[in-house]
Amino acid sequence: MRKRSIRVQVWLNKEEKTKLEASAKKAGLSQETYLRALINGYVPKELPPPDYYAVMKELHAIGSNLNQIAARANAIGHIDRTTFQYEANRLRKAVLDIQTAVTSPERRVENG
Repeated sequence: MRKRSIRVQVWLNKEEKTKLEASAKKAGLSQETYLRALINGYVPKELPPPDYYAVMKELHAIGSNLNQIAARANAIGHIDRTTFQYEANRLRKAVLDIQTAVTSPERRVENG
């Protein structure tokens, strides 16, 4: 069964239709999903550029390497755990900040 049972029909002119199609496509969403986001107070962001995923993959690999280094260093006792943890936390925060900046929708600002 559908989650939504109410149909709404909206009439647009050619320019509005073109703009809706382009905006939804840039966000990687269907027109319906794009409009629902706007109704709920969010402005969907455009899809990130293709190199975003390569950068994120590399950052995750760095984080994984840091974890492996830490495990090895802890086993032999040659690491400043506080310093390493600080750097690992910085990396984790950077990854989350990049993801948020590029992929999270922003709250729409009301005029007036």
